[in-house]
Amino acid sequence: MPRPRQALLSRQRIIEAAAALIDAEGLEAFSTRRLAAELGVRGPSLYNHFATKDEILDAVADSITSQVDVSFFGKVDWREALRRWGLSYRAALAAHPNIVPYLARGPGRRPAALAMADAVYGGLVDAGWPPARATHIGALMRYFVAGSALGSFARGFVEDPGLYAEQYPHLTQAHRLPEHQQQVDEGAFALGLDALVDGLSRTYERQVGPVPPLPPAADAY
Repeated sequence: MPRPRQALLSRQRIIEAAAALIDAEGLEAFSTRRLAAELGVRGPSLYNHFATKDEILDAVADSITSQVDVSFFGKVDWREALRRWGLSYRAALAAHPNIVPYLARGPGRRPAALAMADAVYGGLVDAGWPPARATHIGALMRYFVAGSALGSFARGFVEDPGLYAEQYPHLTQAHRLPEHQQQVDEGAFALGLDALVDGLSRTYERQVGPVPPLPPAADAY
């Protein structure tokens, strides 16, 4: 038999193409017609694999969530697990900021998202947190991470020193923030993550009991 002129469609190929389109053009510009054109197929071909546009978006969102590492819950101290989860979670979302508003709606029926929620909730409850508080912590972390990944504080300033010099005396160096975007954004997230975990440690001591000192390796992480 002659080989097909183009690669056959697969779920994975559709997901990868959809993710690339959303990364490049944004969530609002995404459509099944645009995706089909990018793949070089007719629109109805997509529906052999996905019934609706939302199913494609769910699959893209879940493929990104599947990159988040939650394997350490139940293996290391809950404080260190939260830190590692937060860093991995932000890295996955920051690489695909255009999909973050869709992810922020919640896990829905997405397997990877539900598996992440299960691991985090289970790890916190097993560590002694009351179930309601474990739920609150999972939600709090999602709000914090999604907000951090959604945009860049540093890129919100323009590289024009004249804009700030006369009217905003405390912002005379603000024009330099964009060139240090990565250091500013990652540093702010790390500071916030430490503050969040430290605050939760005090809450744990008030509501549950003493927390042991973290091992040196965890402190240095």
